[in-house]
Amino acid sequence: MSGIIKVFLLLAVLICISKAQLRESKQSCLCRSVRDSIMKNSRQRDIQIYPATMFCNKVEIVVTTSNGRRYCLNPDKKAVQDLVLDMM
Repeated sequence: MSGIIKVFLLLAVLICISKAQLRESKQSCLCRSVRDSIMKNSRQRDIQIYPATMFCNKVEIVVTTSNGRRYCLNPDKKAVQDLVLDMM
């Protein structure tokens, strides 16, 4: 194999690796949208708090209702912060 073909192959491999790394570095958070408060008339079965990580740079609060529906709460809202404090 000639030297020019080896260089092009090496460049192609490097481009593929860099594109794969860019795709993996995107945030993968659980919550795409958040609510400002707990749904009225819903019974909460579980509330989970996920801290910020290298995969998602936001704190996420996920509520599961007694009928299995899940929704996310806005951790920046005072009502949500009070709810979390009451739970602890």
